[in-house]
Amino acid sequence: MEAILALEDGTIFHGRSFGAEGEKSGEVVFNTSLTGYQEILTDPSYKGQIVTMTYPLIGNYGINEEDIESIGPNAEAFIVRENSRVASNYRSTGKLDAYLAKYGIVGIEGIDTRMLTRRLRQKGSLKGVISTIDIDEKSLVKKAKDCPGVEGVDLVKVVTCKEPYVWNESSYAKLTDEQCQMANLGATAKHKCKYHVVAYDYGIKFFILRHLAAAGCKVTVVPADFPADKVLAMEPDGIFLSNGPADPAAVTYAIKNIKKLIGKKPIFGICLGHQLLGLALGGKTYKLKFGHHGGNQPVMDLKTKKVAITAQNHGFAVDIDSIPKGIVELTHINLNDKTVEGMRHTKLPIFSVQYHPEAGPGPHDASYLFAEFTKLMGAGR
Repeated sequence: MEAILALEDGTIFHGRSFGAEGEKSGEVVFNTSLTGYQEILTDPSYKGQIVTMTYPLIGNYGINEEDIESIGPNAEAFIVRENSRVASNYRSTGKLDAYLAKYGIVGIEGIDTRMLTRRLRQKGSLKGVISTIDIDEKSLVKKAKDCPGVEGVDLVKVVTCKEPYVWNESSYAKLTDEQCQMANLGATAKHKCKYHVVAYDYGIKFFILRHLAAAGCKVTVVPADFPADKVLAMEPDGIFLSNGPADPAAVTYAIKNIKKLIGKKPIFGICLGHQLLGLALGGKTYKLKFGHHGGNQPVMDLKTKKVAITAQNHGFAVDIDSIPKGIVELTHINLNDKTVEGMRHTKLPIFSVQYHPEAGPGPHDASYLFAEFTKLMGAGR
């Protein structure tokens, strides 16, 4: 079946449909990872976005029940050069095409993803529509222009959990039996819990929770709007601010809660959590031209001068110069565009990074940061 991708600037791509039939709109971004398409699709940070994979062949190792970052896909739609008809891997339990169809995700293949990526790099991320039911190009371009995109939009409220829960294999996220079986998260229960962490769920990834558990933490996950006083009443050793989708400035309730938590407990933020922390400290954020999406972003630790290759997924960044002088110090920068990748409070046990040290997918160069968080919690006892 024919599928059409229309961008807000009037560009049209004709391709073939795979996955679900229908029509989806969102901000079109590109991801440079070579593998990990299942983790990418299920990352809640992609809510509101249509993901383009720059690697030409996607789906060749199929779908399994382990490589998921949430209970189902969050990306609005999926763009690939070629969807593999053959799925070959010892863990594979199905094909990408059927997986997308099951969850209502519209896919398009057979377009020039190199051309699309170049256009996004030149013009910046563009709003777009993928449709298998509307073949009127002018109509689709208008729909692309009219779709809300992600700037100024709070999508955290869509992906956050509904009530608090303790992360473990038997009751995690209060899922159904089928969803718990799908998660198959490994033996986190065998790790002895030394610290209690309250994690704000702005769209938290399973790999983050796995890393916190592996570092010896009992993790209580709370909704994005959970009151700060109730968090402190749990008497945690530390507070974690998770990744998530869209515009941090739109998540005003989270910023207010973080302000109340600063100075009370050690805090570690990742991605959106890093941006929200910057806003809570009095700074500003801004939208990047086409964002950082992929597993090959070079980040330098300014203290050690070591460079880590990192996994990233974000469209906004912190303007560290907007934070009142003397509150934070810059700890990490992106070597591609010199944007802020990490900061640390000058007096309090608070730090954050823009990238994803848990990877999933991607390199594990920065996984040591979870141990750094436990050191802060240990020192705070």
